[in-house]
Amino acid sequence: MILTENARLRLRTMCRDDLEELYALLSDAEVMRWLEPPFSRTQTEDFLEQAGLSEPPLVYAAESSEGEFLGYAIYHGYDERSCELGWVLKPAFWHKGYADEMTDLLAALARLEGKDAVIECAPEQTASAQIARRHCFSYEGRAGGCDVYRLRYKE
Repeated sequence: MILTENARLRLRTMCRDDLEELYALLSDAEVMRWLEPPFSRTQTEDFLEQAGLSEPPLVYAAESSEGEFLGYAIYHGYDERSCELGWVLKPAFWHKGYADEMTDLLAALARLEGKDAVIECAPEQTASAQIARRHCFSYEGRAGGCDVYRLRYKE
């Protein structure tokens, strides 16, 4: 199922066939620098099962319009009035506008649900913070060791 898409990318429900690409992503130390220690294959299998194949999913596969796996998008309930959104991309797709496009697409979904959009990131992860600010998210403080940025829904 496609969650949302634009001319360059689509966000879709994950499937078991995503395991190899997901493992390559989550075992990459550069990708995981601000998240967690790199994942083992078993941890990746568990993540796919618990976050990607859950109902509803917490994460969605991100792929180019040609079907190339870019990484994944985070999109799920955060609290009763907000959805959390985010992205984890392969380094080959950093600094190419994909995170900005994913932010636009996911914030629009939250807005359709009448909810705020929230981005959490490690305080040292300045690239994600810059994306949040560029998309008019406001810094709200720190929770659980992460900086929290919110885009308020306005009726």
